Amino acid sequence: MNLDDLTYFRQTDPDDMLGHIARLPQQCHDAWEQAHSFELPVSMRSIHHLVVAGMGGSAIGGSLLQALAAPACPIPITVVRGYDLPAFVSGPDTLVIGVSYSGDTEETLSAFEQAHARGCQLLALTTGGRLGELAHQYGAPALIIPYRSQPRAALGYSFIPLVAFLCRLGFLRDQTDDLAEAISVMQARQAEIHADVPVVRNPAKRLAGQLVQRIPIIYGAGYLAPVARRWKTQINENAKAWSHFEILPELDHNAVSGISFPPELMTKVAVIQLTSSLDRPQVQRRHSITREIMMQQGIAVDVIKARGQSPLAQMLSVLHFGDYTSYYLAMCYGVDPTPVPSISLLKERLASGQ
Repeated sequence: MNLDDLTYFRQTDPDDMLGHIARLPQQCHDAWEQAHSFELPVSMRSIHHLVVAGMGGSAIGGSLLQALAAPACPIPITVVRGYDLPAFVSGPDTLVIGVSYSGDTEETLSAFEQAHARGCQLLALTTGGRLGELAHQYGAPALIIPYRSQPRAALGYSFIPLVAFLCRLGFLRDQTDDLAEAISVMQARQAEIHADVPVVRNPAKRLAGQLVQRIPIIYGAGYLAPVARRWKTQINENAKAWSHFEILPELDHNAVSGISFPPELMTKVAVIQLTSSLDRPQVQRRHSITREIMMQQGIAVDVIKARGQSPLAQMLSVLHFGDYTSYYLAMCYGVDPTPVPSISLLKERLASGQ
């Protein structure tokens, strides 16, 4: 596959997923501005617990927020990916943010309805749909996403407003400068990995080529743990390919031992380690030793290093690299990265009761 054939890209990608990936830095800027002009009820400043309810590309923002805020946020943040809220989610001391790009994700709607029944404070993040209707019915604020794309391609709007809200409510220090750095870092790295950059100088294209006919397993820790999840889901949905993710240090207590059988598959696995200068020293050593163990078993290992100084910049720099890599892998496999026919079929079957 010639990953420098932009005509082929345009033919294979008629809905311009590449353009959506390229616009992530601008999305982040615009979403930050929108979130700061959005009116939040004063009552939200008194919450003791934040819950983000969502699925798939709409839920990843909650996981990213959870990792970003964990070292400093004084209240717990829970991400619910499913129909039911835990029993401890109850009362006006809890804010439940329902995130559904379409507004019609049945699991998120179920959780949002339960939150209302339990007397929680509510906020919706959506383009409209049933979630928008419920927010209006319940008298809850709803930030309407103005960007049109697949949910996973609107990450700026499913993540950055959550960061802004947490800052505005006083639970996280102001991230204005960190976001500016993140946007600058993404733009600088984008100049190195955009489609116009040939394979010989484009590390994202080269990595995608190395993943062909292999199952990518993404390793991350700390701030980059949810970024590893994002890599996995982008490879699934964009490239229509198998992928998995593991979290350090946990994987060193189980997954690192499962690399012997079946031996003929070891060369069909590719490990990608997402590393950060903010990883604690023990984790950095674990990355290094784990890499040696994997390579001794014949498993290909690549390392993607985060850029920037702030946690937000490091997270988004690696995430954006992964989005491009998943796109180029889709081009290698000759598949349109935008539609997700298996998910569409699943939803149709569920709706029809078959």
